[in-house]
Amino acid sequence: MRVMASAVATDIIAAFGSALLEPELPLPAGVVGPRGKKAEKRFAVYRNNVTVSLVNALGDIFPAMKTLLGENNFGHIARNFVRACPPGSPLLFEYGDDFPDFIASLEQLAKYPYLPDVARLERAWLDAFHAADAEPLGGDTLAAIAPDQLGDLAFTVHPATRIVESDYAIVSIMTRSRAGEPLAGIRPDASETGLVTRPHTIVELRALDHAGSAFFRSLLDGQTLGAAVGNAAEADENFDVAAAIAALFESGAFTALSLARPVAEGE
Repeated sequence: MRVMASAVATDIIAAFGSALLEPELPLPAGVVGPRGKKAEKRFAVYRNNVTVSLVNALGDIFPAMKTLLGENNFGHIARNFVRACPPGSPLLFEYGDDFPDFIASLEQLAKYPYLPDVARLERAWLDAFHAADAEPLGGDTLAAIAPDQLGDLAFTVHPATRIVESDYAIVSIMTRSRAGEPLAGIRPDASETGLVTRPHTIVELRALDHAGSAFFRSLLDGQTLGAAVGNAAEADENFDVAAAIAALFESGAFTALSLARPVAEGE
């Protein structure tokens, strides 16, 4: 009997949730107003409030996208997204992981190919904001490392660090859009990688060029400093190693370092 009751309750909840996001669906069975009166209008108001709350949450998570699309267009797209991808968590800030892919699926936005990656960068920004705290690695830690061991260093990634690689100028576009500034002068097809960090309380965003992207991506993937420098040099023979190492510490992207190759006795 308990199993049957649980199954019935699950079906009721599922029907209620579906009707809540689909205006075309009828009022769920068992939903009535005070003293058993009809509840269509009450439910419609509740349904609208839920949808508006989710659309507003998406607008808060993706403010640059809202600016780029315009409030009306963004609202229309967000409503369609809410119906297609209902929340899986009661925490609103966790909503919208699939929004960049949803944007990428819309044919009417195909002439703006940078939009999905801008959305991914905004999502990375929010994830960094809510990530766990950790003390970033200080530049003075290199002083204890012998010069011939520098190439064997591997780094522990800060919980808030994110990287979004793109063929488009996503950092410039997102930064200008969030500031309400025009995009004049930006070449959308100029490739930028966004490095998102939060060494302390404020989320930081910096643009990386092709070589910088190869350098940081290598370190985030667990490769050694020597391998990261080599990958970056392949991307650009004029890669500035000193500037990259300085950015490694200034960004707060890592929390610790270790020797990937243990030092043998007698070395």
